[in-house]
Amino acid sequence: QVQLVESGGGLVQAGGSLRLSCAASGSIFRIERIDTMGWYRQVPGKQRELVATITSSDTTTYTDSVKGRFTISRDNAKNTVFLQMNSLNPEDTAVYYCNADGLIRSPLGGRRGFGSWGQGTQVTISS
Repeated sequence: QVQLVESGGGLVQAGGSLRLSCAASGSIFRIERIDTMGWYRQVPGKQRELVATITSSDTTTYTDSVKGRFTISRDNAKNTVFLQMNSLNPEDTAVYYCNADGLIRSPLGGRRGFGSWGQGTQVTISS
């Protein structure tokens, strides 16, 4: 299984910035390829929503509410995805989760697709 570890969350005033990071790693299974990585967010009482995604070829998508403010990027050598968040407002307050899918390989050589979620990092914007 692939583990995703998020970092960079915290409390910031409206108009401020935060940069989230998420690193993927495998132990028993070796990561052969990561295809799409993304960020989702969830607030109490509501469903988890897509924030941004990025493919292995650096094609990006964003939900309308964050366009022009958030930027997603990745470092393939480190199996890491980032989310630069600028001009934050209280409506951005949520738990942010990273997601990744791709291929893993067992020590015996077998391949298998994977899809993993991180544990989430809290982002709180004060007014």
